[in-house]
Amino acid sequence: MPAQVPARLPLAIFAAAPVLGLLGDYLLREGPPGLNVFLWVAALIAAMFALARFNGVALAGEGRWLLIPALVFAGAVAWRASPALQSLNIAAVLLVLALAAFRLRDGRVRVGLVSEYAWTLVVSAVSTVAGAGTLLVRHAPIEWLSAGRDLRVATAVGRGLIVAVPLLALFGALFIAADAVFADLVAGALRIDLASVAIHVFWVATWTWVAASVLWQCLLEPIPDTPSLDPPPVFRFGPIEVGTVLGLLDLLFLAFVVVQVRYLFGGAALVESTTTLTYAEYARRGFFELLAVSALVLPVILGIHWLLRDSSRSLKLAFRLLATGLVMLVFVVISSAIKRMDAYTDQFGLTELRLYSTAFMAWLALMFAWLLVTVIRGRHEQFPFGAAVAGFLVLGGLNLLNPDAFITRTNLSRAEIGRDFDVGHAISLSPDATPTLIGGVGSLAPADACALARGIEEESPATDSWRNWNRGRAEARDAIAANQSTLRDACTGSE
Repeated sequence: MPAQVPARLPLAIFAAAPVLGLLGDYLLREGPPGLNVFLWVAALIAAMFALARFNGVALAGEGRWLLIPALVFAGAVAWRASPALQSLNIAAVLLVLALAAFRLRDGRVRVGLVSEYAWTLVVSAVSTVAGAGTLLVRHAPIEWLSAGRDLRVATAVGRGLIVAVPLLALFGALFIAADAVFADLVAGALRIDLASVAIHVFWVATWTWVAASVLWQCLLEPIPDTPSLDPPPVFRFGPIEVGTVLGLLDLLFLAFVVVQVRYLFGGAALVESTTTLTYAEYARRGFFELLAVSALVLPVILGIHWLLRDSSRSLKLAFRLLATGLVMLVFVVISSAIKRMDAYTDQFGLTELRLYSTAFMAWLALMFAWLLVTVIRGRHEQFPFGAAVAGFLVLGGLNLLNPDAFITRTNLSRAEIGRDFDVGHAISLSPDATPTLIGGVGSLAPADACALARGIEEESPATDSWRNWNRGRAEARDAIAANQSTLRDACTGSE
């Protein structure tokens, strides 16, 4: 361990980790995600700063600023109730913590190669799984022995218990499952719910391990060097290879845009007069293919840039011109995809998949714009951070938008002009949509209004404990309680 790390810091981590483990079991074991996620992440970050402060570890790296968006997205889990959006928010928290882990004590996050970011994520994932074990094996025997005989004995007992308790729980559970007499004997002796205890032990151990691993990464683990990922010389690209690959791709994309430009922007009448497809079928068939095309171009350009042989003027000029042309054509493809999705939504309504796919397309557009500013102009080390920021901005925009409520408003607007309203899909949305659905009951046909009102009441979210509190679910319950008469009246005379 580096000399500047205090000898008692490993002991402090193993003292804090079980507390976070107990807190994780208490907050996160039961019920849907909500306030509990924010509270545990906040406790983890608070423990991190407290241990650093009281053990003289300077958190001077740029990674400390990433902890702010980690708290923001953890808080968003308590704001929106949509499972899809909550999953994205939790993924953002994990991603931010992984990026920040090795840049809290030193280093920058605003500048770095794509390979460095990828390597950081891989090492962080491995350290989260194995970090606590590494801390125990590598640091405990050395630093703790200097703390005195009593502490040495207590430490040895504690280390033994850390290993013994999971083993006792495992083998004890197997023996209990194997023999009913032994199970009754153990249950009678302890007079406790062994299944419940086993579950508690499992989650306490899990969150303790995770907390210890994260604290180890952030405060103790040496910052890993990124291995050299330069391609072998035989695979390097010169002007001819760059011109061949990007030139042919440019021609293919240009041919597609030229041939299809009338259909891409010509509207329904032109499509239906020149193809055997309806405009809705045409739009449905095209969007996800164009989404895939746009998404694949990004790693292709980054990969070719990685393979460039040198920084000669001719090679840089060839790459810059051809890659810029390809990106410009991709912008046309993205515009076409968005137009197709708009047409498909107008015909069949909006769903979560369609909305989130469009949001992903918006993120791609931002990344391609940033690619032009950075990689194409020779500032490739600035691209990864900007791409991540663009993703966080899109996710933040989704949280502000409230996707399920937006989907509901869009589909209710279609119903008001005589389009079909999918009641089953509306009921399947999260509680985020409930207040908007209640407000739209009166605008639907009687049969749809009655089915929707019944579905809203049947799918009313259960009351949360304070640990699982979520604003979306709370507002849904309040809206249902305040509009009981409206929901009852929706079925009056419809049967």
